Amino acid sequence: MQDESRASVEAVICIPTFRRPDGVAHTLQSLLAQQGDVNFAIVVVENDAEKPVGAACAHEMLDGSGIPSAVAIEARQGNCHAINRAFTEARERFPSANYFLMIDDDEIASADWLSRMVSTARTTGASIVGGPVIRQFDVPVSQSVSRHPLYGFINGPTRQVPAIHGTGNCLIHRDVFTSLEPTLFDVAFNFLGGGDMDFFARAHAAGFTFWWCEEAVIHETVAADRTSARWLMRRSIRTGSINYVIDRKRMTGPAAIARLQAKNVISLGLSIFKAIGLLARTRRLLPATHPVLMSIGRVTASFGFLPVPYKASEIPQAERQPELPAGHHITES
Repeated sequence: MQDESRASVEAVICIPTFRRPDGVAHTLQSLLAQQGDVNFAIVVVENDAEKPVGAACAHEMLDGSGIPSAVAIEARQGNCHAINRAFTEARERFPSANYFLMIDDDEIASADWLSRMVSTARTTGASIVGGPVIRQFDVPVSQSVSRHPLYGFINGPTRQVPAIHGTGNCLIHRDVFTSLEPTLFDVAFNFLGGGDMDFFARAHAAGFTFWWCEEAVIHETVAADRTSARWLMRRSIRTGSINYVIDRKRMTGPAAIARLQAKNVISLGLSIFKAIGLLARTRRLLPATHPVLMSIGRVTASFGFLPVPYKASEIPQAERQPELPAGHHITES
């Protein structure tokens, strides 16, 4: 990549990927088709060092595309490791960029997504911008699934908001990373999930401003195995566990911990009334279980029981590929 091309980059789009070569291909197709006047680069971080099929796909699509790019392999397993590597690579390789965006490897950006996100940040001075993630299900689903709170997002027009909830559609200004270093996405959330919620909670506490951009739309493909009642109920419990861990990080001293335990008890009681309200609105039992299961997740987490849904299984020996030396993991186009 030529120095003048690097120096003109205003925004960098980061894509952590893990065992989804087809997904990352569709994501990259949508990014290469972006419209608008934003000079941007793309950074892809593969989190499977043993079989880096996502990195190979990224190279095939980005090499010769004319878009400044970098592909890296993060050997340490865990989504926070991958996200930290992506944002670190982006900041170091493109020092002129002020805006760093993230999109997941099962998502497709609308043609004006990037221009909408950057325009919102430019005109408002927002430190962090989020946008809608519209779910598209691989299989037909009932309203119990499509109306589940887990598949909701911030609604309403473009405006300032207290915080956003996930990195699946976000823009972060360089200053946020500088302020929150050395801890970016806390690797304690690697296999639990929720590192993004913790990051945004710390950014909010540090006084950074958040905006919501209704027009910056991303579509997410939801696999069939994420539409079952069992998966949704377990995800509700995990959400409660994440909320507890984030709260616990900020509690020091016996009095604060006692207040946190009292919050768990109160949450469990209030969840019944929230469930009744959801049942009345949706007329579906599955969505109504969400607040109760979240409270159960908080309580079980307080006793040290945490799920690890993002801890991947081992790859069979026959499918493993030789691991390259660290200095050979990164290439640029």
